[in-house]
Amino acid sequence: MKIKIIIATHKKYWMPEDSVYLPVHVGAEGKYREDGSALDLGYVKDNTGENISDKNANYCELTGLYWAWKNLDAEYIGLAHYRRHFCAKSVKGNKQDCVLTYNQAKELLGESDILLPKKRNYFIETNYSQYAHAHHAIDLDTTREIIKEKCPEYLKAFDKSMKKTTGHRFNMFIMSKTKLDEYCKWLFDILFELEKRLDISEYSANDSRVFGFVSERLLDVWLDTKGYGYKDIPYVFMEKQNWIIKGTNFLKRKLGLKG
Repeated sequence: MKIKIIIATHKKYWMPEDSVYLPVHVGAEGKYREDGSALDLGYVKDNTGENISDKNANYCELTGLYWAWKNLDAEYIGLAHYRRHFCAKSVKGNKQDCVLTYNQAKELLGESDILLPKKRNYFIETNYSQYAHAHHAIDLDTTREIIKEKCPEYLKAFDKSMKKTTGHRFNMFIMSKTKLDEYCKWLFDILFELEKRLDISEYSANDSRVFGFVSERLLDVWLDTKGYGYKDIPYVFMEKQNWIIKGTNFLKRKLGLKG
């Protein structure tokens, strides 16, 4: 079983040694050192082959996903992040030791050809209200208009998902190449149209990552409409989370203070 999980990164970082992983320098296009030479992290760059590397400031890890979709040859393709990885079990002890291995991925893919990180729960927020408080509601409103026009069969699932308080996040998954082809064709068709319609010239640097953020809310829409089964597995954040800062930022968003 040929499995490749790309690890999206923009800097040097610890990487798993298991050969199932392929670190990819996302946003490599136009990145230079002080001496004028191209920035080389020692990883595969997402500006090779067919790519959208120059869109990284707005598409985030999706430039890595697009590169993998267009250029990788594997039966199963996955996306993880340099600071966030899949695990085969709940995290105990050294975080690096719990990162999913090839053998574990192979066993899990024998149960389902789509693996996802466990859902995030906002509890007192819906997927729509959480996004609107954190970013700009027009991003999702315009996305809905596009879905209604281009693929109305997905509209019911979109509306249903926006009202839920849980959802898969981080643009992380491992799935068969057949389903990846199907998903990416659908996803990028919507995002490229969204890019044409949104004026993000006044967005903050964070909100300008809009197409990466919106795509996180579209995976469940695609899954629900297609009726595909999947398996949720644990994930680990490699760095310590500051829950005080996260909680403070959450309250600021609820009060309409995004600064």
